[in-house]
Amino acid sequence: MCGIVGYIGKREVTPILVNGLKRLEYRGYDSAGIVVIDKKGTGHLAREVGKVAMLEKALAKSNWGTASIGIAHTRWATHGVPSERNAHPQSDCTSSFWVVHNGIVENYKDLKDALIAEGHKFISDTDTEVIAHLIEKFYHLADSKANGHRLVNAVRQTLRQIKGTYGIAVVSKLEPDKIIAARNSSPLILGIGTDENLVASDASAVISHTKNVIYLNDGEIAEVRGDGFRIETVGGDGEETKAKVEEIEWDMEKIEKGGHEHFMHKEIFEIPEVIENSMRGRLILEEGRAKLGGIEDVKEKLREVKRIIIAACGTANAAARVAEYMIEEYAGVPTEVDIASEFRYRKPVFTEHNLLLAISQSGETADTLAAIKEAKEKGVMTMGIVNVVGSSIARETGVGIYNHAGPEISVASTKAFISQLVLSALFTVFLGRQRDMSIVMGQRIGEALKELPGMVRRLLADEPHIIELAKKYKDTRGMLTLGRKYNAPIATEAAIKLKELCYLPVIDLPAGEMKHGTIALIAPDFPSLVIAPEDSVYEKTKSTIEQIKARGGPIIAITTEGNTELERFTKDIMYIPKTLEMLTPILATIPIYLFAYHIARLRGHDIDKPRNLAKSVTVE
Repeated sequence: MCGIVGYIGKREVTPILVNGLKRLEYRGYDSAGIVVIDKKGTGHLAREVGKVAMLEKALAKSNWGTASIGIAHTRWATHGVPSERNAHPQSDCTSSFWVVHNGIVENYKDLKDALIAEGHKFISDTDTEVIAHLIEKFYHLADSKANGHRLVNAVRQTLRQIKGTYGIAVVSKLEPDKIIAARNSSPLILGIGTDENLVASDASAVISHTKNVIYLNDGEIAEVRGDGFRIETVGGDGEETKAKVEEIEWDMEKIEKGGHEHFMHKEIFEIPEVIENSMRGRLILEEGRAKLGGIEDVKEKLREVKRIIIAACGTANAAARVAEYMIEEYAGVPTEVDIASEFRYRKPVFTEHNLLLAISQSGETADTLAAIKEAKEKGVMTMGIVNVVGSSIARETGVGIYNHAGPEISVASTKAFISQLVLSALFTVFLGRQRDMSIVMGQRIGEALKELPGMVRRLLADEPHIIELAKKYKDTRGMLTLGRKYNAPIATEAAIKLKELCYLPVIDLPAGEMKHGTIALIAPDFPSLVIAPEDSVYEKTKSTIEQIKARGGPIIAITTEGNTELERFTKDIMYIPKTLEMLTPILATIPIYLFAYHIARLRGHDIDKPRNLAKSVTVE
């Protein structure tokens, strides 16, 4: 959840680190800090609660001199409340070592008690401070003749003591010519430049300096200098591992707002292009099939799949539930969806020819990653749908489909979710054509997919109407969101967005479940958002609308263009173009996103960085 950035080279480090932190703000945080080591070998530390701007303001008053090495961090509190002393970097008794850390040290209490017994003095409430004290301990126990290797060896010994997850960067005034970086289930990359190198938890922090990166693997530790780097394994004895340098596919323009007030607004308006990019080169329309390069090597194994388990969290789980309907109806493969955070705590029953499909925007979701590892332990085939090349899930599964949605900065996922739905449809066609789907049906789905970008552009043009609806409902005390079949998961996604952006208490339900208790909430001041396109369950959904109307509940409806029937129940209607039933979720989601966005904007909320939330949930 937190952000890490480090730099070593020839340039002044402070502005590089601060700008890197600004690029990581979207990940969610409550405090920020920086440490640099000047030319005299003196360490300078600054930490502030609140936004990076508060840290930047404090730094403007400092007089640190020149420095060309440092690390910085944005923290999202886990152990210890947001405060200056709990912010990172954390240090040791002697203020010789500084650590920034993403993740959780599960055995920190036992380690802390042992260190206190040895005479170490702790200042913070964090689990991270344990790491700094362990490094101090092992550094001074090391052979003083081990010139140039004491720090990396001390960090290696420290990590062998730790149970849990980490992405860390370490600097020391005793060896001020290097940054030590390591990861275990928390993303960390090296940015490879000319006479300078960077460490970061996210490519957005290094993209303005270099497009060449190395994705560290779990269990790897790197010694990073200005003129090079060396990567080893934490569990090894110093043997260097081979590193693959990869090129970031996007550039700085992709993470600028481009004239939009918020990144979320920009990303909603990128959806037509995202749909096109998600399909580019993957839809063979004349043959009515999908060609997905990331799974070509296992296509024969996929032909043998008899059951699919989809693991995902949050918004990705809503996409998974839509995929469940698609795959079962059109490909005929039994499919079930698991909330990944629960998957590892039950005993899943796997049988021969099962597939675990993981869906994650970031590719770093800790619970989803754990589900993959559990499935692999049982010998089950795994694949992923992720948006980040080189992410942990992409590497852990080995096969899968990239979204190609581009960087998504706003915490609330929009364009990546739509891409997940598009890829789910393509994967359905892929599986279906391996089985009983006819070429005609494959072509029909393909043609409908190709029409979507134009349809979405029409929906975006209806924004003024949605703004008026947002003005009407901006002060509501709560809401009910309802849908059936393919759009039941979209009711969930609507609730997620209204909760995370607007801070509204929202209940989402399959529409048929409303009368089982929740109907008691219907009242004149409690509106219902009902997704009711003219599909196979339209009459059933209309019946639900009638029940709400009969009890005086306000209704906001989403239905198909040309359907005037719902005007008997409400004037607050958002229309979507007619498409295949399986693709209606893609269109229904667009007005929902704009509706939630504008309510949040009218309420004065921090739209791109909602309170208490983080972009990538990398801890349990």
